[in-house]
Amino acid sequence: MFTKLRSTRWLVAWAALVVVYFMWGSTFTAIQVAVREVPPFLMAGSRFLVAGAILYVVAGMTASGRHRPTPSEVRSAAVVGALLLLGANGLVSWAELRVPSGMAALMIATVPLWMAVLGVVVNRAAGPGVVGWAGVALGLAGVALLAGPGSGGRLQPLFAAALLLSSLLWAAGSLYSRSAPLPKSLLQASALEMLAGGLGLLALGAATGELRLLHLQLVGPSALLAFGWLVVGGSLLGYSCYVFALASLPTTTVATYAYVNPLVAIVLGWLILGQGLTPGTVAAAGLITLGVALMVSGPALARRRRPAQALVERG
Repeated sequence: MFTKLRSTRWLVAWAALVVVYFMWGSTFTAIQVAVREVPPFLMAGSRFLVAGAILYVVAGMTASGRHRPTPSEVRSAAVVGALLLLGANGLVSWAELRVPSGMAALMIATVPLWMAVLGVVVNRAAGPGVVGWAGVALGLAGVALLAGPGSGGRLQPLFAAALLLSSLLWAAGSLYSRSAPLPKSLLQASALEMLAGGLGLLALGAATGELRLLHLQLVGPSALLAFGWLVVGGSLLGYSCYVFALASLPTTTVATYAYVNPLVAIVLGWLILGQGLTPGTVAAAGLITLGVALMVSGPALARRRRPAQALVERG
């Protein structure tokens, strides 16, 4: 009986991970559709404000979510929201005004590489091993190729820098969130992060003059559908499935979303937005995907190798 329940949970967890693969991969396409008619910072801010409010209400229905967050927990959630949503997601939304969604997704796929580098430099964490560092090198080579002439000239230096900064901010926010004093309820913490990031993005949009560019009467069905998809699919359903998968599957398995998402984004960009693929883009996609795969598996391989070396030394 216990084995059957464990097997069922494993299957449900994998189903949840597949949802994350598609949902988070499709957000890049949805962002590109939405920012055609809604200024990027106002669009992203509204998305996270709506999703955060809904999630906070849902969290309040759970036992852990009824806990009133302390000032330090609110501050930590605001910092995480500023790094992940205001900074990282805001830059992606802005960059997708000019950068094809699949190409943007490939640049953001480098987040695990930056997490490894920041972990070693800032937190003095153990390195990812030879395999992991090889993955970092391959991933960065893919980024260089993507930003080079082989990309078809569609990735201008300013937007390439914005996307690289976005991935760095996401990596920094993710690392900070691991040790920050956040609410015990994951749903409540995520809701506070979305609310803080959403308010910050709305303020940034107002400060940069986006209110003058917003014409609600001209927003068509496609942009509205994309916005709804980002709120429900990307923020609510995608996050919930991610949390469940993370609690039920090995971290290295869940981390595979980082190199599946861009593949989904590329396919959807081709099918829905008619984005073509150049040989340079295809080669860059291969390098980044392989690099992140090695980066994800590198630490696990290094841990397995250490006990084996210890046994040899003892023998």
